[in-house]
Amino acid sequence: MNEEFLVNFTPQETRVALMLQGAVQELHIERTGGRGIVGNIYLGRVVRVLPGMQSAFIEVGLERTAFLHVADIFGEKNGNARPIERLLAEGETLMVQALKDPIGTKGARLSTQISIAGRLLVYLPQEKHIGISQKIEDEAGRERLRARIQSLLPPDEAGGFIVRTMAEKATDAELAADIAYLRRLWQEIRHRAQNASAPAMLHHDLTLAQRVLRDLAGPETARIVVDSRENFQKLSAFAHEYMPQLAPLLAHYTGERPLFDLYAVEDEIQKALARRVDLKSGGYLIIDQTEALTTIDVNTGAFVGTRNSGNFDDTIFKTNLEAAQTIARQLRLRNLGGIIIADFIDMESPEHRNAVLAELNKALARDHTRITVNGFTQLGLVEMTRKRTRESLAQILCEPCPTCGGRGVVKTAQTVAYEILRELLREARQFEAREMRVLAAPAVIDLFLDEESQAVAMLSDFIGRTVSLHAEPSYNQEQYDIVLM
Repeated sequence: MNEEFLVNFTPQETRVALMLQGAVQELHIERTGGRGIVGNIYLGRVVRVLPGMQSAFIEVGLERTAFLHVADIFGEKNGNARPIERLLAEGETLMVQALKDPIGTKGARLSTQISIAGRLLVYLPQEKHIGISQKIEDEAGRERLRARIQSLLPPDEAGGFIVRTMAEKATDAELAADIAYLRRLWQEIRHRAQNASAPAMLHHDLTLAQRVLRDLAGPETARIVVDSRENFQKLSAFAHEYMPQLAPLLAHYTGERPLFDLYAVEDEIQKALARRVDLKSGGYLIIDQTEALTTIDVNTGAFVGTRNSGNFDDTIFKTNLEAAQTIARQLRLRNLGGIIIADFIDMESPEHRNAVLAELNKALARDHTRITVNGFTQLGLVEMTRKRTRESLAQILCEPCPTCGGRGVVKTAQTVAYEILRELLREARQFEAREMRVLAAPAVIDLFLDEESQAVAMLSDFIGRTVSLHAEPSYNQEQYDIVLM
């Protein structure tokens, strides 16, 4: 399968779309004023230690203080971690690395275990062992790789390495170049730390376009299309220096039509922000994202077949198979993380359930982000977790609706009208006024003038005040004011 990366540059943001067989599989967005901090290394200062939570708040120069849990302190594991109050003291400085971006109201999550990613290797300056990516399953191949890395290391090497999947087919020269680059970068970071005052940033991870070359492009990549001449030249220079094998894949797009329009990526972005995702079979998904978890409900929609026709179970099975593939794609497309619950259409056949689960796992295997699938629960739900490191697509592009406050619904005009009647009675008992003027949305005022006109008249008689009504087109349906005249 030949995949393509489309890279769209504007002065304000960089957007990357991963295309496979003409369909968008992943979307990545990085804004100039709000670049992600995952992978950044800081010299931080401890501002508060919380023994009850076994964590600490660290000032690293961001808008909010960052969060460090005792389990993320190098050398401390959940099973035998020492109390954090014995490890850290307020005012102390330490080198930390961002594990997660600030998301919502939560600050960034930090670790004191430093790792620096190259294209082929990940350098662990505090470790001593050589680890191999779990995706390299051949045991003999794993040992050969470990021996090759060991033979390329300088005799005085104190750090450790994790061998990435891409290193499996790399030459010794390529591996040696990656080792030299990572060791040189670590020396620069240490030098900055010795001459900096906390809080300070010591190392900024690569830009989104550079991370595409380092982390995402692989043997299945056919092209990397860039629509900016200046950035195409910068990426080409970066590729020739650090990843020469990828340089020939870079292509500069010069067409008049915008790159994302040409490949219908803009349409896919709009669809990825909607709750409903239609399936070709006639079924559909409903995706709801909350702070705690994401739920995905599979619905039969317009499928054909009846229980007595013998096709009912098969139709449900096929719909669920298609849903499994679509769910995997939507997780990547929307960058959904944390706990994810998928409610497939009920299947009576254990074989069908196992097949749907196998299809889901197969589709999820293409994801670059770590996912754990726990299978069907007793309630017939599929539980899974997807590592959350950056904000989701909706969190980047959207904000809570100012009308509904993020609820996704607004009160009906009738509900608001009844609230206003109660408020009129409440204020009439507290304040003296000869007239009470109601300012509200046109739909609410129309209701008062028509169906609820008698209720307004009865209230006016009861409180002994004139109640006047005024429609404000600029008000949303839940908004109203009562003016005492």
